[in-house]
Formats: sequence, structure tokens, C-alpha cells
Amino acid sequence: MKLRSKLVSLAAGAVLVTGLAGAAAAQTTDDGGKKEGQRYERRGGKDGFGKGMRGKGGMRGGRGGAMRGLRGIDLTDAQKEQIRGIMQANRPDESVREEMRTIMQARRDGTITEDQKQRAEQLRSQARQRAELVKTQVEAVLTPEQKQQIEQNRVERQQRMQERRQRWQQRREESLKKKEAGETKPVN
Repeated sequence: MKLRSKLVSLAAGAVLVTGLAGAAAAQTTDDGGKKEGQRYERRGGKDGFGKGMRGKGGMRGGRGGAMRGLRGIDLTDAQKEQIRGIMQANRPDESVREEMRTIMQARRDGTITEDQKQRAEQLRSQARQRAELVKTQVEAVLTPEQKQQIEQNRVERQQRMQERRQRWQQRREESLKKKEAGETKPVN
């Protein structure tokens, strides 16, 4: 995957994360009577970082967005501000996020209509176009060395993913062999 397509993917992810973050923020939460500090234990800390990576800035969180793809890149403060401005300017508005949430809920409920399917595809297409624009704008802010580092990081990430896939496949094959042999795990 070339740098350009990497940045498109990064920007598309950022746009989607931003939209989903709005959905998550709109939901009310019940802490089940826990004290303030206890509510965050499962996420690894009050700031949302840590085990599980689902807090702010995590895989399902909203803070960080496209900036996460630039992790490990030495950005100047000016570059960070420019990139934040780019992301803010290209953020989908609340009405679009709400419309997509409604469509996705209809899909989960099994009541999605053909019009809703077409509208969802239209919204996804717009998000991809917006992501391409963001990627182009972010690329313009980066130096050639930073772009090279992003590409190197991408290659390393792909290698790690491939290694994880191989380990997962090996474990799966071992598990299937054990099942075929009639072995089971002891119940604790």
C-alpha cells in the first residue's frame, strides 16, 4: 500500500471515528453506583488509556483520530495545529452522524429499507471523498522525512499484523486438531 492510500485510509478512519465518537458521546451511561475512579478501571485509567484501548484515544474512542496514525512522527506544534484544523474543518456535521446512526440501528433491527441502504452508501462515499481531501491536506503539511517515517511505520505494522495472523491461524489449527482427536479443555 502506498503512502497515499495509507493516508486515505487514515483519514477515512478518522472521519468515521469522529462520527462514531459523536454517537458514543450522545449515549447516556449508568455507572452502576460506582465511585468516579472505579468506573474507569476496565479502561485502564481515568484518561482512557491502557488495557482494552477503548477509552479516549483508543480503538473505539474519539480523541486522537487521525493523529493516532501519526504516532511516532515528530510533528512541530505548528504542524499539529494545522492537522487539527484540517480535521475539524472536515468533520461531518451532527445531522449526518445522526442520520447514519438511525440507518445503522435499522440495519441492526433488520428493518432497513432500500432507500436507507442507498443513503448509507451515499454517506460512505462522501466520507471516502472527505477522507481523500483530508489525506491530501495532511500530506501537504508533512515533510518528506515524515512521510517516509509514516511509510516505514505502516510496513512494520503490516509485518506485526501478519505475524499475529499466523499465530492465530496456528492456534486455530491446533485447536481443531485437538477437537478431532477428542481432546477438550478441563473445566475450572
